[in-house]
Amino acid sequence: MEKNTILAIVLSTLVLVGFMFFQTRFFPAKNAPENTSNAGSVQAAAPEQVNEAVKPSAQVAVVSEPEKSDEILTEENFTVTTDKVRVVFTNRGGDIVSYELLDHLDRDTGKGVELSDNVSNTNRMCALAFGSASNPIINDIFFSKRIDDNTIGFFKTFNIKNSDNTDNVFTIAKTYTFKNGEYAFKLDVTVDGDTGSNGLNFGGASYTIRTSPQLGPHFNRKTDRYESRQFIAYNGDKSKRIVLSDKQFKEYDKGNLSWVGIGGKYFVGLIIPENKSIVKSAYYSSLMEINDYANAQALLVRDAFNGGKVNDTYYLYFGPRNEKDLHKYNAPENNAWNLKGQNLGESLQSSGFLSWLEAALKWMMEMIYKVVPNWGVSIIILTIFLKMIMFPLTKKSSMGTLKMQKLQPELQAIQAKYKDNPQKLQAETAKVYKAAGYNPVSGCLPMVFMFVILFAMFNLFNNYFEFRGAMFIPGWIPDLSVGDSIYTFKFTIPFIGNELRLLPIIYVVSQLLFGKITQNGGTMTGSSAAQMKIMMYGMPLFFFFIFYNAPSGLLLYWTVSNFVQLIQQLVINGIMNKKKAALAANGKTAVNGRSSNIKQFPKNKR
Repeated sequence: MEKNTILAIVLSTLVLVGFMFFQTRFFPAKNAPENTSNAGSVQAAAPEQVNEAVKPSAQVAVVSEPEKSDEILTEENFTVTTDKVRVVFTNRGGDIVSYELLDHLDRDTGKGVELSDNVSNTNRMCALAFGSASNPIINDIFFSKRIDDNTIGFFKTFNIKNSDNTDNVFTIAKTYTFKNGEYAFKLDVTVDGDTGSNGLNFGGASYTIRTSPQLGPHFNRKTDRYESRQFIAYNGDKSKRIVLSDKQFKEYDKGNLSWVGIGGKYFVGLIIPENKSIVKSAYYSSLMEINDYANAQALLVRDAFNGGKVNDTYYLYFGPRNEKDLHKYNAPENNAWNLKGQNLGESLQSSGFLSWLEAALKWMMEMIYKVVPNWGVSIIILTIFLKMIMFPLTKKSSMGTLKMQKLQPELQAIQAKYKDNPQKLQAETAKVYKAAGYNPVSGCLPMVFMFVILFAMFNLFNNYFEFRGAMFIPGWIPDLSVGDSIYTFKFTIPFIGNELRLLPIIYVVSQLLFGKITQNGGTMTGSSAAQMKIMMYGMPLFFFFIFYNAPSGLLLYWTVSNFVQLIQQLVINGIMNKKKAALAANGKTAVNGRSSNIKQFPKNKR
């Protein structure tokens, strides 16, 4: 490599790293401003809170106890355990403070994955608030009743002043029911009032129910760049996903919603009302209620109702974000709740219009896994298979490049002749292509196809649930869903962290080798050649920092793909060299992009 090229690459890398460092250190990204068009009230913070959460103002229910009970209630916790989950309740509001998945371990804690995260004194999972989503949760201590091992209830009586200043005495009851083999549970919310009651109506809403403040497991937003939280809503026809940024509190939609929830990379929490018509609207919140860790919460507002009593049933799914566990609620015989047609699979992360391709690739990989029960090996075999399928297209593209080099002298002559007449230049160029049987668009097809495959593979390998905790090579890649690690430093390196990873280094080496093999044979000169070399050697270094903490399953695919493509390119180069030799033998040769015709003269002519 030339000295100037090496210097350019080093300087480019230093500038890039320096820019990223100073931007992060001195100009941190600002969170999007809240919509303050109707802001007004400030929710009181819990003792451990640092940041105040500003929400839009709303009509707050005035609630008081109708009479004092002789029994003095104290806050207590209650636990329900099935074969799938361990759930801890508090009688303060009758809410959930812990929701642990027993069959999925958290790699950081060694315990079951905790899906109820960021719980505080003013925000808990399944908490109710009278009226709209901006009102504070019911924080009173409820009476509790253990019905059986898998069923527990909480209830309390309130004197409620409606928006028309009428008083109603209501008993609020929450009954949770769990079943073995299920990540979904049932929550019955009963509001039982006096005879002749006017119902609950606070600005058109009766109460709001919510998911956990944050969907676990807990993650570091600064280092886990491949993790995010999404608000998901489904209206019975199509789903919509909104990636949450910090300090948001927004109404999503009004009308009938089949379900709403929050999705993470591998887990999801959904609220599914049995009666879709009771839904008034839905909100999503990413307010900063505890320190600098934002919430990721869905809130469902129940429409106002008249009369003395209503019983609303909700099913809540808190579990893996995978096809096996979500699709079971489409057929009643597949789940213990006899639910059907819920379409919870709409909450899966997909490639959108390429979801069919992602499904096909997933099926192929799962078939390979049945023969070779190692997901890392399955990735390697699938990658090799895809590269073999794409080889004819890659070869055709390379042959087209050779043909294009052959046409260069004629094209350059046309460009010089018609440089002041673009229309004539375009027409004559088209004639040359047609006469040679060359289609310039055909060279782009392999790139488009490979890009489509890459896009589908990225989403598949970055979100495939089975990769979570899947071991490839013990001691090196014990989990395909996170980066590999061969050594842990006692200090942190900016943009890298404290883990020494081998796979990103191998990936960069494969990129550099592939770039060296596919470089343009010296046909470019001057600034174009220098730019090409900077791209060839500089881009892999750039991607080294970008993908250093990528899931090892994703990096394994890219690395194997590079090495297979490198071998294929060597084969293609051999074929191209034979073609060039054949052209030279026929009196036509291409040297550095220039061609010449050798004229044969009679031997006796002087």
